[in-house]
Amino acid sequence: MCPEILATPLRDVIRPAVTFLLREAQVRGRDLRHVINRRPRLLTRSVDRQLRPTLYFLQGTIGIEDVSRCAPLLSCCVETKFIPRLDYFLKLGLPKRDAISLFRRFPSLFCYSVEENLEPKFNYFLVEMGRELRELVDFPHYFSFSLENRIKPRHKMCVDKGVYLSLPVMLKTPESRFRKRLDVCCNSSIPLRSSPLWRNNGTLDEEAIPSGSAISRMYKKLAAMKIDHSLMLQFASLRVETSALFTA
Repeated sequence: MCPEILATPLRDVIRPAVTFLLREAQVRGRDLRHVINRRPRLLTRSVDRQLRPTLYFLQGTIGIEDVSRCAPLLSCCVETKFIPRLDYFLKLGLPKRDAISLFRRFPSLFCYSVEENLEPKFNYFLVEMGRELRELVDFPHYFSFSLENRIKPRHKMCVDKGVYLSLPVMLKTPESRFRKRLDVCCNSSIPLRSSPLWRNNGTLDEEAIPSGSAISRMYKKLAAMKIDHSLMLQFASLRVETSALFTA
């Protein structure tokens, strides 16, 4: 709701704001109603004092080429909304280029509270999960998931099962498919003695994997998921039908 729009001058504020959205922010005409419904305060903001400076910041500093896809952010103040969140990641030790990349990949990150969202989720990521900052740069959508209802339960299940999954796979996968994936990882068996992966001493032979085979492709997928090396060769020997469970 935006009751102040009722007292906003039509000629001096609302009309210039609509023109700005269509011409400078390049919001398509058919999308204008949706944008305004999401953020009616856009029509109460001065073009010169707020909308245009915010547009320049998103385009120039952050490097967002198509600002229309995050047009609701144009009603936000650069000094009080954007800069504090950008500074937060810089103070964590992220290079400026990586910090900016976070917001370019996921502009909605500007809307999250530092104290209530970014800080607790980052602390859990670093202390409890023990992951590298590079993973956040590659997947800033991590901050969009609930800490209590998604991140913690999924991480705990992975730890209990001894399985390592990338952030997108761990958090984006639907619940039933996620559990099935964990079961496959934990219930896999050692290859038969007739398998090319079997050595005389009972261990698995990575070099024996046929190049270009289904098993080889499975092994590469598992390697990309950073699953423990000792487990990858076991998983790779599963039937090809299970490979669908490992698509990202």
